[in-house]
Amino acid sequence: MTQWLLFIIIGIIGGVTSGLFGIGGGIVIVPALIYWAGFSQHKAIGTSLAVLLPPVGVAAALEYYRRGNVDIKAAMIIAAAMLIGAWGGAILANQMKGPYLRLLFGVFVTGIGLYLIYGASKRLG
Repeated sequence: MTQWLLFIIIGIIGGVTSGLFGIGGGIVIVPALIYWAGFSQHKAIGTSLAVLLPPVGVAAALEYYRRGNVDIKAAMIIAAAMLIGAWGGAILANQMKGPYLRLLFGVFVTGIGLYLIYGASKRLG
């Protein structure tokens, strides 16, 4: 498979999951770039951040806004806070070795998954 086709597949899967679940795509894009494309942890994170700016920031958000599902005030406040947090997180991540960063990412995703499973099971039972 050519690298172009691989990147297209990663983009489509990341886009669908972003639009469907609002997960930002990084949960899909970062592991896909590491395990399918052979990127380092740092390169995968940086590439994912660069990828997510135009499509998620414009296409999906506009569709939700069009349907009245965007709180502009909340979005502006969170965006400003995220700017500061992302900058700090990037500084921290670039000081960590790749395997530690990957472990931390795995623990984070697992924790979020367990939290979601627990909350959903409480509502079902």
